[in-house]
Amino acid sequence: MIATPSRASQWISSDALKAGDLLHIVIDEADLVLSYGYEEDLQSIAAALPNGIQTILMSATLRTEVDSLTSLFCKSGAPEILDLSEQEATEKQQLSQYIVKSAEQDKFLLTYAIFKLQLIKGKVIVFVADIDRCYRLKLFLEQFGIRSCVLNSELPVNSRLHTVDEFNSGVYDIIIAADEHEVVGGQEKKRKSKKVEEMAEDEEDKKADSDHGEDDDSKKETSSKQPPSKKQKQARGDREFGVARGIDFRHVSCVLNFDLPQSAKSYTHRTGRTARAGQKGMALSFYVPKDLYKKHKSTSIPQCEHDEKVLERIKARQTKFGAQIEEWQFDTSKLEGFRYRITDAIRAVTRIAVREARTKELRQELINSTKLQRHFEEHPEDLRHLRHDTESHAVRQQPHLKHVPDYLLPSGGTAAIKKDVGHVGIRKDSANRIRKAREFNKKRGKGRIMASKGADPLKSLNARGRGKK
Repeated sequence: MIATPSRASQWISSDALKAGDLLHIVIDEADLVLSYGYEEDLQSIAAALPNGIQTILMSATLRTEVDSLTSLFCKSGAPEILDLSEQEATEKQQLSQYIVKSAEQDKFLLTYAIFKLQLIKGKVIVFVADIDRCYRLKLFLEQFGIRSCVLNSELPVNSRLHTVDEFNSGVYDIIIAADEHEVVGGQEKKRKSKKVEEMAEDEEDKKADSDHGEDDDSKKETSSKQPPSKKQKQARGDREFGVARGIDFRHVSCVLNFDLPQSAKSYTHRTGRTARAGQKGMALSFYVPKDLYKKHKSTSIPQCEHDEKVLERIKARQTKFGAQIEEWQFDTSKLEGFRYRITDAIRAVTRIAVREARTKELRQELINSTKLQRHFEEHPEDLRHLRHDTESHAVRQQPHLKHVPDYLLPSGGTAAIKKDVGHVGIRKDSANRIRKAREFNKKRGKGRIMASKGADPLKSLNARGRGKK
């Protein structure tokens, strides 16, 4: 049985799941499961489990959250720790890591060359900083006939799952992933200061060292500290649980870091999408040096300001794991002939175009979502809420302006307005209620003067009134 902690706790409480019959329990992503408000559910599950059950906690990093779960589920004693990092270090390295020093505008030029000239073959995941950056790159590539799909947290869950499934099955080879949750601060508008970021990164490095057994004393001190608040856990969880981890990408040939991540740990999770299960893979990262930062404002983002410092931390972390990052040997001077085309393509991708593409994609994915499609089949009237041509009622309403009298139309103009151009009805009615009522009253002689000799107002005009002589 596979379930979230809240659902498993509910099934155990309702006796739908017999906890006494369980023999094994596995908790995946043990370092993050407490960061999403599942603490009470995990406590209720742990209380219902029988003695002697085998518990397996799986995590990429050993942190204080894992110790909390250990105290809950491993009541018989200290658990055995199986550290696979040493075994992986002795094995032959399957991941090739490269970096390219590039100006901000040249990132687009290099990406164009990689895909158009097929310098990298196979399926590629392109990581960018945020959602707008995701659609900017997609629109840029579309101008050259390079098709790609996007993956970000804004899209519906069903659409994201379908996107990953089609990518894994080989329907398309390029997926642009907006790994926006790894940005420091998550949804906060204010960014942390430079000093705070450095302190946070140093703290992560210390934890990484203690996780691999290099400093046992620091690990004990970390465990003895007061646990972080729920808000801090949520912020850290949002930052780390992004597209870079938790999604099953298969047979990825290359991970292209179009925008360098902000931490060495995020880089590790990103590159972990390739070179899996004994297969070879490649990680290629662009970084902007300090002297080239903000030289091209239309393609510049604040995240690139500290690329060099982040790259130093990434290299140091990879050196601890026995990996090596090399410079990608590529003669960029051979791409000068394409530069004028790249400049025109970048200029065409305006903010308005990005916003329209983002809105269109979201609207289309909402309609294509399986759950919404089923809902609209049952409730077709709810589809009107997705229309974008509804009246705003910002001005005084004058209903008579919506109808055009016959005497205002030129010769033959009546036939031109019979078609209701521009309106897409949600459902087609067989008859109009008002028109049907008028036809019914017309037959009964109500609502208008019957066709007769006195029906002409120029001939029947009198001082006594209509119908009177």
